[in-house]
Amino acid sequence: MIEWYKIAMFENYSNFSGRARRSEYWYFRLATAVIFFVFIALAILVAIIGGGFLGFPVAIGLIALYSLVALIPSLAVTVRRMHDLGKSGWNVLISFIPLVGPIWFLVLLATEGEHGENYYGPDPKSTIEEIDEIGINN
Repeated sequence: MIEWYKIAMFENYSNFSGRARRSEYWYFRLATAVIFFVFIALAILVAIIGGGFLGFPVAIGLIALYSLVALIPSLAVTVRRMHDLGKSGWNVLISFIPLVGPIWFLVLLATEGEHGENYYGPDPKSTIEEIDEIGINN
């Protein structure tokens, strides 16, 4: 999980070209959710130790700061995920359609990518599987 997060957050920070596997996208989202929960737990701990309403501003500040830092990598991995499906990155805007949009977008994100090379680049899944096969045959 950490390796996929590092790839999405640091190596492909603002890379909107190419393709992202489902595992890269979902592990990035899982790690982001864990980081948010850590910030909330830290805020609760600070509120207990410091007393009163000290934890709430700390939590909001940490979450806002992390959200700003992770905004571009989040958009980039989502656009690359759409590319893996053979769709334009503009399909991210589907999620803004009330009621139906988020559900349809979630279905798209969970769908397996196209096999083989498409307009947006080579299949990231097949290149990794080919490397694994090379190691097994030797």
